[in-house]
Amino acid sequence: MTDLVFRVRELSIGGALVLLVLGTWLVNPGFLDDQGVQDLLLNSSILVLLATGQSVVVLTRNIDLSVGSVVGLTAFACGSFVSGTQHSALTVVLLGTALGVLCGLVSGLLVSFGRVPALVVTLGMLYVIQGVDHVWAHGQQINAVNVPDGVLELGSGSVLGVPYLPLISALVLAATAYYLRTYRSGRELYAIGSNPEAARLAGIPIRRRVLAAYAFSGAVAGFAGALWLARFGTVVADAANGWELTVVSAVVVGGVAITGGVGTVWGAALGALLLTTIGSALVVLKVNPFWEQAITGALLLAAISTDRVVRSRTTEALRKRSRK
Repeated sequence: MTDLVFRVRELSIGGALVLLVLGTWLVNPGFLDDQGVQDLLLNSSILVLLATGQSVVVLTRNIDLSVGSVVGLTAFACGSFVSGTQHSALTVVLLGTALGVLCGLVSGLLVSFGRVPALVVTLGMLYVIQGVDHVWAHGQQINAVNVPDGVLELGSGSVLGVPYLPLISALVLAATAYYLRTYRSGRELYAIGSNPEAARLAGIPIRRRVLAAYAFSGAVAGFAGALWLARFGTVVADAANGWELTVVSAVVVGGVAITGGVGTVWGAALGALLLTTIGSALVVLKVNPFWEQAITGALLLAAISTDRVVRSRTTEALRKRSRK
């Protein structure tokens, strides 16, 4: 029953996405031409990546508000490292991922072993990283002309007409979904989010699992920072500033319960794609950008309300079955 409920929720998000795309296309047929589709896929790729990493943390009944600042830090760090050199794209990706893992481990250690509330820790990390960025950059920026061609090719290249970035995001998404569904340690993340006390009594290593979730979220954010450099070339220290709430909104709108233990990364990816499409559609329809934030907020409230109703009804149904 629970599996059916959440499959329906993801289908409803997909249905809303299809209706939005078709409605915008009817008003402006250019919305779905080759360039329009490519732009839509490229614009959503990094958000899908971040939503995937954030979902793993939220499943454990925690949150990571530092992902946007980690993207900015790693993008600027990678740009500074390769500026004026001929380093390969692989070097940039490895450097960005390593920096992201380091940031994730700091947050994870404080949350899991230090037992500091996740909201406080990750909000503090957000401001610390922003401060480091400001001191380091001093208002400077990385220019695309100084970035190696191999790195820029990663952000602009394609295979069979499909850009690399959406393909990379899809691979990370599919691998994460497979892990969460198939491996015991992945299922344990759901158990921790559903009932931490029961998970502890069952012998699940809660601290290590939460630490691993934050390390993964940091790794994905660092990887996204490297791709940000490849995508845009020109990077400032506050790149992706304010993306934290957008990522959380995408995850929650996608059906991952903010209270943990429920949802899939597929739903989070659909949520990210839906929010990106809303922004693109408003631009095409020449609507005031203010409405993007208003619509995102409305979707977030609706998703949280729906989650509460579904959770309440599911709990009541299980209680009745238990009595019988």
